[in-house]
Amino acid sequence: MRFSPAAIALSLTLAVMSSASISGRADKDIDSRSIALVKTGDEEASAGRVDSAIGWYESALAVDPRNRAAYVAMARAVKAQGLTGKAIGFYKEALEINPNDQVALSEQADAFIAKGALEQARKNMARLTNVCRTDCASVDRLSLAIDAASRKEQAQASAVDLKAKLGAVPEPKAN
Repeated sequence: MRFSPAAIALSLTLAVMSSASISGRADKDIDSRSIALVKTGDEEASAGRVDSAIGWYESALAVDPRNRAAYVAMARAVKAQGLTGKAIGFYKEALEINPNDQVALSEQADAFIAKGALEQARKNMARLTNVCRTDCASVDRLSLAIDAASRKEQAQASAVDLKAKLGAVPEPKAN
């Protein structure tokens, strides 16, 4: 009994020490091969070879799944192919690595707007507002884009309501 407090303190110390080594690497510790693969993918994407770029980004993620830049680049590439939902997923992966990544938050909000998920875009904008300390131009841009998409959505809803109220137009009678 008299060793219990010491045993508890020792076990807590060991638990904290071991969890620190399990937690993973920092961004600066990303495998250099993965960084080089992303760079090659960026060159392919800028040359217009999006499919090839995606292959390079996939290779970069296979080498080091903690490469946040590879997830963002992959999201941009699949978004360029018109796969907005898939892009949202890749931005989510980047945000799991760093929830305060302003680029990923902003670009994911753009993808949400393109999908019509304005509430999700607003949540990203709110998170971005909390994270942004200096240059917050992306918050202003997102606010304008969400407002424009919201107005467009309201106009479409009004047109649908108008059609529903009018109903079917009767055919003119033939004499």
